[in-house]
Amino acid sequence: MGGLANHAPFLRALHEAPRVLAEGSVVERLRRHPAGLLDPHVANAGLLFNPEGREALAGIYRDYRDIGLRHGLPTLLLTPTWRANAERLARAGLTGRDVFGEAVGLLAGLREEVGSRGAGVFIGGLVGCRGDAYRPEEALPREEAAAFHAPHVDALARAGVDFLVAQALPALSEAEGLALAMARTGAPFLLSFILRPTGTLLDGTPLAEAVARIDALPGARPTAYMVNCVHPAVFREGLSRQLAASPTLGARVVGLQANTSRLSPEELEGRAELDSETPDAFAREMGRVHAEFGTRLLGGCCGTDERHIAALADALTEGTPGAQHP
Repeated sequence: MGGLANHAPFLRALHEAPRVLAEGSVVERLRRHPAGLLDPHVANAGLLFNPEGREALAGIYRDYRDIGLRHGLPTLLLTPTWRANAERLARAGLTGRDVFGEAVGLLAGLREEVGSRGAGVFIGGLVGCRGDAYRPEEALPREEAAAFHAPHVDALARAGVDFLVAQALPALSEAEGLALAMARTGAPFLLSFILRPTGTLLDGTPLAEAVARIDALPGARPTAYMVNCVHPAVFREGLSRQLAASPTLGARVVGLQANTSRLSPEELEGRAELDSETPDAFAREMGRVHAEFGTRLLGGCCGTDERHIAALADALTEGTPGAQHP
């Protein structure tokens, strides 16, 4: 798989579809795999070169793809490259391997499996911050972040992703740098923050201020923003506080990939046991987000699996003509 993608179909879906489904957790599901497949440095990226790991990855993505197809929803699948920066690839012994081409190729193959039905499946090139996503003090300054992240966002764009997305961002400075690096690729891109119930990023920057400051960067305005790695109730509380002061913010923050845990990042950090809730409870909470804020891009993060995403898709398409329920 290679070559630049035609971004227009993704942009139409993002801006015009009443509901867009994002994948659920991938890394957390692999963490529970009996073979212990995750690499301590690059998480799931190394599985691209391991037949058993690659098949495990494909099975998880296939679950999410098929849920979207059954419900007639545009569906986003994100490359297993959240931890695949140059430093981490070197520690994992993957320097010189075509990690990003293999990642995009895996998802493109899953899209091609379903022929013309795959037209609504979109591939996102996923990156994360350099340090610990729960530790904003580790965030890079803006210009350093732009230089650090440029090689892997460029590689993802060249491999043919439909869009780029940086997730679980705890701090404004590194998000600004990512925006600069991503904008230079020419691909559409999304930035996704971790949000506190107060409506701030983990570094204390109010969400509305973060969006305004990044949007003001010359030539680096993101296509849209998201929140991930928080419970839907945390998102609702935090966004409500921000909308009270900045009513137009809802037009820029279009998505949520939510946790099933109400615990704070500090409480979740290093936790050995999964903190989860039932698929029906998750779907109800996400339905409230959609109804109250019009948030259209919805999916799962930590604690979710195919059952949670199926329940979410059911809730989003209940009574909608064209949904193909199994």
